[in-house]
Amino acid sequence: MEDPDDSCPEEIPGVKEALKNNDTAGAAKRIKEYLEKQTNVSLNIAITGESGAGKSTFINAFRGIKNRDEGAAPTGVTETTSEVTPYPHPDNPNLVGFDKYDFFLIISDTRFRENDVKLAQKIKKMKRNFYFVRSKIDNDIRAEESVSDSSKEKTLTKIRDDCIQRLKDLGIESPRVFLMSSFQLHKFDFSLLQETLERELPKDKRDTLLYVMPNVNPDVISKKKKALKVHLYLLATLSAAAAAVPVPGLSVAVDVAVLIGAVTHFVHAFGLDVQSLKRLAIRTAVSYTELRDVIISPVAAKEITKELFLKGSPNLEDLSFVTTYRVLNFILNQLAEDAQKVLKKALV
Repeated sequence: MEDPDDSCPEEIPGVKEALKNNDTAGAAKRIKEYLEKQTNVSLNIAITGESGAGKSTFINAFRGIKNRDEGAAPTGVTETTSEVTPYPHPDNPNLVGFDKYDFFLIISDTRFRENDVKLAQKIKKMKRNFYFVRSKIDNDIRAEESVSDSSKEKTLTKIRDDCIQRLKDLGIESPRVFLMSSFQLHKFDFSLLQETLERELPKDKRDTLLYVMPNVNPDVISKKKKALKVHLYLLATLSAAAAAVPVPGLSVAVDVAVLIGAVTHFVHAFGLDVQSLKRLAIRTAVSYTELRDVIISPVAAKEITKELFLKGSPNLEDLSFVTTYRVLNFILNQLAEDAQKVLKKALV
């Protein structure tokens, strides 16, 4: 059995002391409470900018849906999002809210203006992080190619330098600018933005963002796998603790149903559920059937029932740590491999 990554139950407040005192029930209870808390972590993202900057299209792309899909943020040539509107992520309704924001994305499709800077200064006073997003970069590259022989790299450098200098002139020290295309998230600076947020968000919110992040490159999938392995380790520990000693509230909670819930979470985090695959098929013009055909895991693109789970886990005869860990780890590895294959197919 491979070693778990980064975290262990001892990092949860109270667990280390409980284990030292042979209080298995107490340790299990704290692990259960921690897992439930992690499930309910909210992440509120404010996306703002002037009319026509591409805010709605970016919101929809980030949520993995098309502009015309049900529940999509409205788009158009006129201002369509002049009021604060919450747009929940389809796989995590806790992702977007409007009362409290964790960070701000200030979007412009041309030059950043004085209003953008005033907003940034207000956000800074609130002690919140903000990032400038220069949108519709694909349009700029096509336009530049039509009138000159400049390389794509030179065009991107020119735009980035211009944005940074403009913001400095308007009073922003060390502005952070990310160049993006909402129709090609796997290109340009979207991955760089994700890495920046990963460094600057608290760990619990970092994982929430990671789980709903589109699989724009293999590295994102690897990071998801690493984070989920910590979750897996805690579940296995909890299962073993509950099996070793009766714990009020755990005799029913920690059973195959909870493991099914964990696997369902894995599937959604990797974007391998039916709805996520269908949205990916529409977005990339690669058919759902073609994406589904590269998947091997029996729990992907299906409703995960008890019968399906047990069929795919014939050795799950008890809830010991070793058994639970091995079963969930096998499923996690297989899903991660499938996610990589789906990404490769979609990008082709």
